[in-house]
Amino acid sequence: MPFIGEILNYGSVSIVGLDKNTGKTECLNYIIKRLPLHSYKVAVTSIGIDGESLDQVTSTAKPEIVIREGMFFGTSEKHYMQRNILSELYAVSDESTALGRVVTAKALAEGKVLLSGPSSGSALKRWMSSLTEFGIDLILVDGALSRLSTASPAISEAMVLSTGAAYSANIKDLTAKTAFIVDLIGLPYCRRDVDVTVSSFVDLKGAILKENSVIGVEGALTDRLLQMAKNELSRGEKELVVNDFTKIFVSPDLYRSYIRRGGKISVRMKSKLLAVCVNPIAPNGIVLDSDALCQTLSQEIGLPVYDIVKNNYDHDI
Repeated sequence: MPFIGEILNYGSVSIVGLDKNTGKTECLNYIIKRLPLHSYKVAVTSIGIDGESLDQVTSTAKPEIVIREGMFFGTSEKHYMQRNILSELYAVSDESTALGRVVTAKALAEGKVLLSGPSSGSALKRWMSSLTEFGIDLILVDGALSRLSTASPAISEAMVLSTGAAYSANIKDLTAKTAFIVDLIGLPYCRRDVDVTVSSFVDLKGAILKENSVIGVEGALTDRLLQMAKNELSRGEKELVVNDFTKIFVSPDLYRSYIRRGGKISVRMKSKLLAVCVNPIAPNGIVLDSDALCQTLSQEIGLPVYDIVKNNYDHDI
């Protein structure tokens, strides 16, 4: 089933870029253009600011977010006042951002908008819950730069990942970096009872010395914690349990070394990765071979990989 069809099986989907200019907004627009709005009520927002026509860092042109007639959207008061789209105001949230409160509106015609929604994961979750009264079937969340937290299953049920030449200018390196994130997304559920829960390096040291084998990690899993667990593998099996993949901040080499030596990492909650999309062009002029990139990455992660720009919106994928 094409991933556009798969999206309709979920109530919330995050579109997350691994770096700036990896095609996240193109991906979002592609999805928006193909959703069957005649039978689904759809809302969209962003954590952070998205939809600007010019990148504030690289001064390069960016695709703007196009909202279709009938879609709901969430943005700040400031950007709602600056909108260039005919819309109906539905709600003004108590959630405050640096750009004012979060406004929920419905587009009465197609147009472009700047999205600057809730500024934290908890605020985003509350805004999403508030949409229940409007009968929303699907919420799309545009994740900000390196804010993988929007893809946490505590916030969204599924995700689409965008990567590209702006993340790495070498196909082999880009494939390895992206595959690492895909590996983390695919970590299994914890199927066993946790022996002990730890929240710090000191706690973990005590837990390991007691030879607990299934250790719940509250908060982030870091290189320091993982290295210590790896050092203790000779004493017996170790399984580290984190809340979800967005709480893992470890280097790929250490992660793979730990796994190769028999260590395990599992999660309490999982996200469903629906698709990986690539942008083979970087702002500095580097252009990767699209076909080679898609093929190499797809073989590595075992999932279809799409260059949406190359598809030129001509047909569904």
